[in-house]
Order: sequence, then structure tokens, then C-alpha cells
Amino acid sequence: MFLRCFTYKGLVVQLLPGSPIPNSLNSFSVYTASSKKGDNMTKRVYNFYAGPATLPLPVLKKVQGELLDFHGTGMSVLEISHRSKEYDEVHKKASELLKQLMGIPNDYKILWLQGGASTQFFMVPLNLQIVGKPMEYVNTGNWAKKAIKEAKLYGDVKIVASSEDGKFSYIPKNVQFSSGASFAHITGNETIGGIEWQEWPKVPSEVPLACDMSSNFMDKVIDVKKFGVIYAGAQKNLGPAGVTVVIVREDLINRVPENTPTMLKWKTHVEKDSLYNTCPCFAIYICELVLEHLQSLGGISAMEKQNRKKSKLVYDVIDKSKGFYRGVAKQDSRSLMNVTFNLATPELEAKCVEEAKKKGLIGLKGHRDVGGMRASLYNAVSLGGVQVLCEFLREFQENNQ
Repeated sequence: MFLRCFTYKGLVVQLLPGSPIPNSLNSFSVYTASSKKGDNMTKRVYNFYAGPATLPLPVLKKVQGELLDFHGTGMSVLEISHRSKEYDEVHKKASELLKQLMGIPNDYKILWLQGGASTQFFMVPLNLQIVGKPMEYVNTGNWAKKAIKEAKLYGDVKIVASSEDGKFSYIPKNVQFSSGASFAHITGNETIGGIEWQEWPKVPSEVPLACDMSSNFMDKVIDVKKFGVIYAGAQKNLGPAGVTVVIVREDLINRVPENTPTMLKWKTHVEKDSLYNTCPCFAIYICELVLEHLQSLGGISAMEKQNRKKSKLVYDVIDKSKGFYRGVAKQDSRSLMNVTFNLATPELEAKCVEEAKKKGLIGLKGHRDVGGMRASLYNAVSLGGVQVLCEFLREFQENNQ
């Protein structure tokens, strides 16, 4: 059992479940304490970084407890063979949990790969290209542009829609993909602009839709059947950096040219159940624990409700600030995961970031390419942490407007 505690004027105060956030945040330090007798109190901050991101505390505690002796093996999971019976159970369970939680149909394969979404930026066109047919992309920001750049190495790329005219502050509407495309590609959520697809675009039945869901993977319930390929770096909602999940429809696996390097074929990893080479065992093990934890909370539908509640709290602070905080994303494109906003000057933003750090609120500085501020509200960010952030933002406005 874990208790929420804070220090206030030198006193350690325990927050009981359901108790309100303190009105004053002076001298606020965030702690998570184990109630088990003899355990030391461990300092924990509220982590709003865009990634790697916060992980569920029960998962970290379990990892800590099993680190030296994994399931009675006398070895750490960092040390055991990826061919061992003990790891095989982890590997299979991770895939099964993901399949259950997302409702992944039987004609889709789950891959656990390395190289991040950035490697899938070229593996997607490499595996899905059809000679003589264009690859169609929607340009919604920094990550979409990186995917487009890699696709151009393999053939004709057609940009069917873009929000660059609005500095990537919105998701284009009424996107039309052609029936003659090899595949269609979108970026589910742009962490820098803080924009997210609210409704998935329609594609011709013969054209597979590929989606980079790195920063909004499992943030809401989706219909996997709408996609030919889903890929995501794990380090936002699924686990630590070091593993990338790819969900690919079975009929697409054999499209890849035969002269493609072995490791770059999805087919290779499908045939070997992601064990063609040594997989990132530790990262997949943590993903399995995160999925187990998510299941215990009620699954993705319960998490979606929580995410909508969290993001609304922060957007309400922005919208009610009378312009002190200015949201970056258009309201109909706002991200559940990355809330982006500006203050009047870069100096005021820097002051806000620094004062937030003193209150145990970390990672609020915007992306280096655009500046501003950003609060990333991934699945493991608690509702309580978001409430603390909102209270701080209101107090900062009161003291600085």
C-alpha cells in the first residue's frame, strides 16, 4: 500500500485517498511512502517530461523487488537468457496482455523491436511500398516531417494534407487518400505542437493506414481494424526507452522486397516471434508489468476517462486565465497527452519552469525547437499530480500578472 505525503513547513503530512490538494504549496515537496513498517521514505517528484516519461510506481517497486533474483532464478532479469523459460513467459504474456487490452484481432501480429519509432520511419515504407504507387502522408508537425523524409528514400511521396500553414497547431480535416496509394500514413499525436487526431481519417479499403502512435499509444480506446500498421516507441505510455511495439496486419507482411536486409523485414521478426536476435528483455519485462498494472486499473477505457479528466483540468486553467496562459493547439485538435502553452515572454516562462521545479513539478519546459511550456500527461501521471500542477499555475498567475 502506498501513501501520498507532502512536507509543509517542516512537517510530513500524509494525504489519505480522496483527500483534497492543499491550498498552499509553499515549501511543497512530493513524496511517495510505503506504509510497510521499516521502509524508508522515498522522494518522488511529479514528472511531466515528454519522454522518457513517468512509470507507474507499483511497477517500479516490483522491478526493484525482483531486480536481484527474478522468479527464483538467482539472476536479474537483466542477466537471464532471452531463450530461457522464465523470459519466454514474460515475452508471451506481454503480447497477450497487449492483445487483450487493445482488442487486437487474430490476423494481426505484435512485434517487440528496437530502434524507436525513428527506425520505423524507414521500415514502414520499406515494408509497405508498391512499385509505381505513391506513398501518401499527412504532415502535422515535427514527427510527421521526419517520417516523410525517410519515406522519400524509397519512392514517390505525396503530401495529401498539412497543417504547416498554421504552424502545426491543428489536425487537418476531411483528409482524402487515393485508392492508388501504396499506403497512407499519419502521426497520431504530435508532442511538440500538442495536437492529436480526434477522429481517424477514412482510407480506401485497399489502402492500409499506418500510424505512429508513440505519444498517444493506449491513451484512449481505438479500433485496431482501422489500421494496417500501428507502431510506437514505448517510452511514453508503455514502458522505458529501448523497445518499440509494432502491430501489423498479417496480409501486409509479405509485401517487403526479397533483397531487403534481414533485420529490416517485419517478416523476419514475425517468423521468430521478435526473437531473431537478442531482444531488449528488460524493457519488454517492464512493458509487461505496465500492461498488467493497466489491466488492474480497468484497462484502456478506464484510462481514457482518467486522461480526459486530467487534460481538461489543465486546459481549463489555460482557458480561464484571461490570456495569461495561451494554448498553442486549436481547441478541436488538442492533445490528451501533451498540453502546450505560452506565457507573455520567454523570461516569464523560464521563471514559471524554475518555480515549478521548487514545488516538485518537473519537465514543464517546451521543446527546444519551439520553446514555450508543455505538460505531458501520460497514462502514469496521476490525477493528483495534475491537480497540484493546476494549483501551482493558478498561484503563479496570481503572483505574476
